[in-house]
Amino acid sequence: MRLLQLTAGRLLSQAHCALKPRPSKQQRFCLEMARPSSNMADFREAFARAKHIAIITGAGVSAESGVPTFRGAGGLWRKWQAQELATPEAFARNPSRVWEFYHYRREVMLSKQPNPAHVAIAECERRLSKQGRSVVVITQNIDELHRKAGTKHLLEIHGSLFKTRCTNCGNVAADYRSPICPALAGKGAPDPEIEDAAIPVEELPRCEEDGCNGLLRPHVVWFGEALDAEVLAEVEKELDMCDLCVVVGTSSVVYPAAMFAPQVSSRGVPVAEFNMEATPATDRFRFHFAGPCGTTLPPALARHHTELIA
Repeated sequence: MRLLQLTAGRLLSQAHCALKPRPSKQQRFCLEMARPSSNMADFREAFARAKHIAIITGAGVSAESGVPTFRGAGGLWRKWQAQELATPEAFARNPSRVWEFYHYRREVMLSKQPNPAHVAIAECERRLSKQGRSVVVITQNIDELHRKAGTKHLLEIHGSLFKTRCTNCGNVAADYRSPICPALAGKGAPDPEIEDAAIPVEELPRCEEDGCNGLLRPHVVWFGEALDAEVLAEVEKELDMCDLCVVVGTSSVVYPAAMFAPQVSSRGVPVAEFNMEATPATDRFRFHFAGPCGTTLPPALARHHTELIA
């Protein structure tokens, strides 16, 4: 429904511009109206007034923590792109290889720490909660760095590296063990010369619920899978309620998350984008701040002079 509303809104906007007698001037006017501001003082005024802030984050917020993205020509694990391993079909064909890949990613993330952007978001949430204001973080990331930084109100739309789901009973559980099972100890190196460990399926992570012992899989959303309906419903509720939206380190090309901020902007709520560069959605937002998130975000979310701290 939201996607249909958003598409309809775009079509109406285009039709409105097309009805004008001098389309070239009207197009220039529309572009000028759409151009976002980089005035930090104006953003800070909007921030000071906001009661319900939604912060949407993507891979860019974790880049400064040294988190690999596995995108592009250099984003290989051994000889595979992540898209070749992060699918239900890949897991069905070779669960040992897929678990090696995710074991490697878990081990990498256990060595990473939140950067100043994660810390600024968590500190902002703590501070504003004492003022009766709310902050929710809606993240596409599965690295749990927001949680590590102290964020409490967190919606992980793509799941987490540190949760598992049983393929038999469906139980979801947090698991921070290193390694997650003895057979994966020392496995998962990304070197393309490394051979698959070919771990027997019965030695891979298994469900510990009474009487189950089913094969566990990472509790992440793989390519070709739908996002959790309950999480999406919670996201929609928060987006409908927010009066300021902050978009941090996301390319705005992965759906449905790419719709979230434009959906908020379409109802007149200020949206501020913090990213290294412009994205396909930038011109739909009121603010855009270019640069590393760890540099641009902390002063944006710092205590405003009008805040009263209890």
